[in-house]
Amino acid sequence: MRRVARTAAAAVCTLSVLTLAACGAEEGGAASSSSPAAKAAEPFADTSGPDVVNAALKNIRKATSLHLALDMKTADGPMKAQFSTSIGSGTCTGSMDMGDQGSMSIIKIGEAVYLKLDETMLRAQSEGESEADIQAAVDMVADHWMAEKASDPDTKDMVEFCELESLLKEFEDGDTEAKKVGPTTHAGAPAFRLSEKDGKETYSILVSTGSAPQLLQVSSTGGDEPMTMTFSDFDKPVVAEKPAAKDMVDVG
Repeated sequence: MRRVARTAAAAVCTLSVLTLAACGAEEGGAASSSSPAAKAAEPFADTSGPDVVNAALKNIRKATSLHLALDMKTADGPMKAQFSTSIGSGTCTGSMDMGDQGSMSIIKIGEAVYLKLDETMLRAQSEGESEADIQAAVDMVADHWMAEKASDPDTKDMVEFCELESLLKEFEDGDTEAKKVGPTTHAGAPAFRLSEKDGKETYSILVSTGSAPQLLQVSSTGGDEPMTMTFSDFDKPVVAEKPAAKDMVDVG
């Protein structure tokens, strides 16, 4: 399952684009008016784009838990992932869909890790083995939960995207040329978008409005691996339960 682990780690590494402090959301939204009255009513009217972005990055580092959804096009094909994870309790739930490479789900409760791979992923991970061995693995393991330990080398790589404390360290503020675009909405709530170019890529960021802007969404377009990351459920408890015995398989 090494290939899956590398892909999961790569997904988290994409968060480093935030150090570029790019802005805005791809979805539409009316640009702010230039009239004095509109300026006065606009969120962050007296705050620069870089300061808005850096404040959002600072605030997300304070999160004790969150939900992250990732939609990304990689050189190996499309990938969608989502997980909820927390600091302290070591609790995490998540899933990853890698298109033609299959899908996997994960539950982490402290040091206990439960993994479930579908048939497509099992076959992709068993490439090069005999058809008989592959079929045996599929019959035994596909769509069943396997119990692992978080400290095991292979498992440690697999749950890297569950390590919220390490993930949040990527959200460092710094130099940016973020441009304010204007008010919009996100998930039915007021939001504010900004935008920044880096070569052929356009990075964008959505933040909540108010005195303490929170990071809501980051996206990139124009590059080789466009992606959208959406953040939600800040500081909400992450609930995870051990799979039922009937749904598990002992792989020894």
